[in-house]
This record gives sequence, C-alpha cells and structure tokens, in this order.
Amino acid sequence: MRIGVPKEIKNNEFRVGLTPASVRELVAAGHELFVETNAGNGIDCPDSAFQKAGATMLPTAAEVFKASDMIVKVKEPQASEIALLEPRHILFTYLHLAADKPQTEGLMKSGATCIAYETVTSNSGALPLLKPMSEVAGRMSVQVGAHYLEKEQGGRGILLGGVPGVGPAKVAILGGGVAGVNAAQMAVGMRADVTIYDINMERLAELDMFFSSQIRTAYASKAQIADAVAQSELVIGAVLVPGAAAPKLVTRDMLKTMKRGSVLVDIAIDQGGCFETSHPTTHADPVYEVDGVIHYCVANMPGAVARTSAFALNNVTLPFVLTIAKYGADEAMRRDPHLAAGLNVSGGKVRHQAVAEALDLQFEPVLGLEH
Repeated sequence: MRIGVPKEIKNNEFRVGLTPASVRELVAAGHELFVETNAGNGIDCPDSAFQKAGATMLPTAAEVFKASDMIVKVKEPQASEIALLEPRHILFTYLHLAADKPQTEGLMKSGATCIAYETVTSNSGALPLLKPMSEVAGRMSVQVGAHYLEKEQGGRGILLGGVPGVGPAKVAILGGGVAGVNAAQMAVGMRADVTIYDINMERLAELDMFFSSQIRTAYASKAQIADAVAQSELVIGAVLVPGAAAPKLVTRDMLKTMKRGSVLVDIAIDQGGCFETSHPTTHADPVYEVDGVIHYCVANMPGAVARTSAFALNNVTLPFVLTIAKYGADEAMRRDPHLAAGLNVSGGKVRHQAVAEALDLQFEPVLGLEH
C-alpha cells in the first residue's frame, strides 16, 4: 500500500504521524511511504532520517495526498487537508468528531474512510490508541496547572506542594481514568492535596487501593463536584465518554464560588470540554479568564512535548497501520472488531453511533461491522 505522512498544520502541532522507525517497519513489509518535507522537524527527525528509512520525500501535502492510498496523521484534518481527501483514501488519525460538526460534514463529503484513533478499542474495552496521549495530557495538566497558579501568570500565587508550615494546594481531578490517574500521580509527586472524583465505585475502590493514603476519593455527585470546585485551587477535567461529547460537570454558577486566581485545566476539550465555560485554546494563546478563574483548554496538549508524544503514539498505532496496509481497511476491520470500532465516517455516512448521536446525524453502520 502507498502510505502518506503530511506535515501537521494545526497551531503549534509538532508531532508527526509516523516516525522514521515506523517508516522502516512499513517499508520492510513491502509498502511505499511518502512523507512531506520537514514533517519530522518538530521532533528532531530530519528528512534525511526518513529517506534513510526508505521514504520518498514530497514538497507539499497535496502531493503526499495524491501519491497515497492511506494518510496517517496525528490531529484531525484541517479544512485545507479535508479538501485533499478522496473516496479512495483511508484516513487514520485522531478525529474527535463529537464536538466538531463542520469537520464531520467535510469528511462525509469527501467520501473517504476515516478511522479515529480515539475510538479503537481493546479486549478489555479500553482505548489503546488514546491511552498514551491521555497519559501525557494527564501529567501535563498538573505541570501547567502549577505554572498558572503562579502570581506572575495571573494565578493565586500558590505553590502546589506548599512548604513546611504552609499547606499545599487542593487539587480536584474529575475522572479516574487514564488521564485522571496520571494527573494524580504527578500531583501526588508534587505533594499536593489530591482528591479524585468518579461515578464508578469499583474504580474508586481500585484507586483507593492503588494510591493508599496519598489521595482521597469521592463519588462525583453534583453536590460533591460543587463542593470540590469551591474548595480547590486546581480543578482538572479528565472525563471521557468514548466518541461522545464530554458531560458539562462544572457550571458557570459553580465557577463563581471558586477562589480568585484558581485554575481549571480541561483535558476533555477535544470532546467539547467538561466545564460549561470551556472553549478550545491553542499553545500560542493557551489561557483565558472567566470570573477570576484561569482556564487552560488547549486542544492538543501533548503537542507541547512533541517528541515524547510522537514516539509514544507510534508505539501503539504502528501495529494497526501495518494491518490496514496489509489487508486494506475493509478486510482489516472485518478481521479485527477493535479496529472496526474506530470507523467514524465512510462512504459519506457516519458509522459511529456516539458521534451520530452527539451531532444529531443519521447513524448508518456498515453491514458486518456493527459496533
């Protein structure tokens, strides 16, 4: 199969869909690789590294799309990239369609087969292609939260871990999944006062055992969340409903109870955000203030640590790329129902039920690939 890797063009996005090591594996398997010039510069992988791995370098994204059957990216295609998609194309990348109707309609119009990393599943029901980026975002959320709590950044002027004689900051983490656990690990490491909120009591019991006395756990009722928001200096939104829009857990009214200079970090912003006052921001302009509370809502947080993120992502995506390249998308999805769960759009139709419901569009599963 002919596989293309365009340079990412989303604001301050430096990751790349395939690293030179992944290219080498695909070339060894008999596939042709086309990589856009300078695509890997952001992770210190120059064109020469891709050429050495066996890729052909092309000067523009348009030429990469034209030469390729499958496009492997990191972030959702921007408007100029959607315009390059054709019905013959397989697109394999993060899509996060539930919060983005224009992108969904653009992909439907293209006729391409669009498989989203974030809805591919595993035997346990987990999301293996989302996991490494959730790990990165979870850990980053505490870093950025601690940074914006500094007075010079407009924050409350609090050291996350405190010092002897002065207590640490209170950190509320909404969601006990992969991102939430990684956020808690970092916050505990920085000696913050951490509570994780979730609606799954079995998960809370697991976290209580895992962290022992290092954290507290609480059931995520509306009352408990309202109390957490009022008491905490840093609130991290880490909830996920696969394929669907994130629930709005923190309302504007709750925000008014927060201490001035407190910080909200919305990891769920790719799925629409879990704070009522959230809207997507970029690394170039990452924060804004509402009612004296700083909001950090960058939609591609792992892009800030592009090298770590790109290699972590390739570790989990490469096996699926190899399978699709070997069998083609349709046969690969017939062989692997977990990959089939990643199908979001094809043939101009929405193929993922949660996406269709979130966007009020018709859901039309592919016969034999229902999930």
